[in-house]
Amino acid sequence: MDPTVAARAEAIAARAERELEALVAVSSPSGHLDGAEEAIAICTALLPPEAQTERVRCSTPGGAPDLIARVLGGGERRLLLLGHLDTVISHDAHAPLRRESERLYGTGAVDMKGGVVLALGVARTLAAEPARFGELALLLVTDEEWRTAEFAHVPLFAGYDGCICFEAGERTADGDDAVVVRRKAAGTLRLDARGRAAHSGSAPDQGTNALLALARAATALAALHDPGGPDRLSVVPTVIRSGEALNVVPASGELVLDMRADRLEAFEPVLAAVPAQVDGATLQSTMERRWPGMDSSRATESLLAGAAGRLGRPIVGASRGGASDASHFAASIPLTLDGLGPRGGGAHTPDEYVLTASLRERAEVALAVAHAILSE
Repeated sequence: MDPTVAARAEAIAARAERELEALVAVSSPSGHLDGAEEAIAICTALLPPEAQTERVRCSTPGGAPDLIARVLGGGERRLLLLGHLDTVISHDAHAPLRRESERLYGTGAVDMKGGVVLALGVARTLAAEPARFGELALLLVTDEEWRTAEFAHVPLFAGYDGCICFEAGERTADGDDAVVVRRKAAGTLRLDARGRAAHSGSAPDQGTNALLALARAATALAALHDPGGPDRLSVVPTVIRSGEALNVVPASGELVLDMRADRLEAFEPVLAAVPAQVDGATLQSTMERRWPGMDSSRATESLLAGAAGRLGRPIVGASRGGASDASHFAASIPLTLDGLGPRGGGAHTPDEYVLTASLRERAEVALAVAHAILSE
């Protein structure tokens, strides 16, 4: 391993656990302004002193402004470090960091406050060597977990040479370090049903059951699920709500489906398959979210080889089904890589954790990748 990478990664890891403890202590579910502001205040305190910060409007209306930190250097190439501070766990289920054996448990630990801590460490390390870059930027957003609006920040980083996102890291089946070079497109489809209410005991057949209409629509659309097909399309009903009383035929309701595929266009047949009516109930469909996919496997092939040389062990490009803000930048910044964060598990659950040893290991990977981008 490059001795510089080894030493700098060790320095990042020496601080990472305490920094993660401070950040996880803040409950910051998507949409909560006070939690977002407190998390941003912590991150601002951990930035390199040379950084100039600004708050920019969140892509989601009403969300806490996002944070951009920039450091100007004496080189030529420009690098973006990317992450998010919001979590999916509500305040009443929030858990501070706790240490058990080789794991650090806590809300948002791996998705993705552990990654944010590593991004901050990489930013401090690179800022100390300004001759390596022309501009170093860190973008931390507050709405990644629930955003349905169009992502607003891509034009701000036009012409950048590289983007590395710090979602959770992973290893291959052979134990090699992996980074994400391919992600599926993501879509959220919402169906609203309108039927007719009636007394479910004395006049059940006078009603039009919106719940049954949604259930039948869910079954029909789920039949289009084809993860082994050419577009690797997944169609998964995730939420259904209907009914207000135990003795009334439901007159309205909603169904939400989560869809993933290699191409956004693969969602169109699902949308077209939504029936206008089911047993007299009318259905109206809305695509609430369209996130692009990413495929930087070819563009980053030589980059990963160079980074592996610095690291002294292989770095493998991997595919992942989950959505990420990295996908928004991949079309305009070809050298876009994701999954640079620490390894762990239990994302979006009360048992979320980071593997302690991976804080150093993934800091090594991130620094090797960053140095390779800036040396291209």
